[in-house]
Amino acid sequence: MTTAQVHHITHPLVQHKLTLMRMKDASTNSFRTLLGELSMLMAYELTRDMPTTEIEIETPLERMRSPVIDGKKLVFVSILRAGNGMLDGLLRVVPNARIGHVGLYRDPATLQAVEYYFKLPDSVAERDLIVVDPMLATGNSAAAAITRLKALKPRSIKFLCLLAAPIGIQTLHAAHPDVPIYTAAVDRELNDHGYILPGLGDAGDRIFGTK
Repeated sequence: MTTAQVHHITHPLVQHKLTLMRMKDASTNSFRTLLGELSMLMAYELTRDMPTTEIEIETPLERMRSPVIDGKKLVFVSILRAGNGMLDGLLRVVPNARIGHVGLYRDPATLQAVEYYFKLPDSVAERDLIVVDPMLATGNSAAAAITRLKALKPRSIKFLCLLAAPIGIQTLHAAHPDVPIYTAAVDRELNDHGYILPGLGDAGDRIFGTK
């Protein structure tokens, strides 16, 4: 497995909150709150190398030039539906970022991704995209979403997830070796139904309380 493009975020706060999320008795509200906090913490690492531009400001004492991130050039692309649970935390760090959505569902028989929705801001060629989905399991949905996004020729693409399975990393890297993966954990394997083990269950169901 190629790991050069996998960024494992091991900060103690990230790992602590992920442990709490994994617990089967965590309530929907607790899971959702922890996901927002964890997404915010991971955003700091994710944006570490973002380009900045200097603007002129006035402090209480004098004028100066100081760096800012151009959030309008950044797009968080949620893979529906679970990716939406990560948006609030990310937007707390970069509130001016734009939002895109890619609707994909996993065919239960083939485990392949099927697209049903696609909506992005204008002028994607001028923007940096961060694709978000809590789970990188088979990797098929992430690979399909990024293939679709690359057709719009964005300036750059990164992928952010909470958990990744080795096969998911392999699948995504085979399709898109240029796209870095940021994750809080690389778990052991998938079960026969394509769920990550030990994992944290179905992220969408736990976020929205649908199961």
